[in-house]
Amino acid sequence: MTTVGEAISRVRNTLKAVKEDAFITDRVIYSLLLKYAKTLIKREDNQFRLMKISSIFKVLPYIELIDVDKVEAGCFGIYSGCYFKRSKDKLPTILDGMFGPIIRTVSSIDGTIELFRTDPGTWVSMTKTTTFKYNRSIYFWYLNGYIYIPNVDWEAIRMEAIFEAKVESCDTDPCEVKQDEQFALPEYLFSEVEQFVLQELTMTLKVPADSVDDSQNILR
Repeated sequence: MTTVGEAISRVRNTLKAVKEDAFITDRVIYSLLLKYAKTLIKREDNQFRLMKISSIFKVLPYIELIDVDKVEAGCFGIYSGCYFKRSKDKLPTILDGMFGPIIRTVSSIDGTIELFRTDPGTWVSMTKTTTFKYNRSIYFWYLNGYIYIPNVDWEAIRMEAIFEAKVESCDTDPCEVKQDEQFALPEYLFSEVEQFVLQELTMTLKVPADSVDDSQNILR
């Protein structure tokens, strides 16, 4: 998969061919790449093309769970026998698709039990049906940056999703720079994203603008 640095370089090299004296910071290029990548990823999600592309998903292998009450889980009118788990920490920002955050799987740590995605209202409605007592499926929902799971005693879960930024894990290199991070975009979409970015940058270069303060540029 293309890294952030490689994606920026591709745009910069093409831009130089269009306007030799152009000066655009890496920060600006990256922000535009991310802007149009989000747009096209949402389109692809609507057409159900993303889930089979494993390279764009990152894995959180161990998300610790804690006990929470039904009010925090967004469930009202639940009988007293229900209990809820929630991810201990807020999850990294997940890119949005047409149907909400793009989550490929949530499962037990060993991946043998996969959870089904729902929302608090739908789950409450299910629990009130006469057949729910025969339902052995395990459900989860994503709410305010956390994962909620009813009626499990697990200590942790595993998750695959398209995250906006680098995901920390046990083997993450703390010295890795931004340019070396993977740019979560299917390769077949890059040329389209690149064209959108170049079009906007070319229009910007035609309009006089104040100089950009690049002193805080994390990409430099």
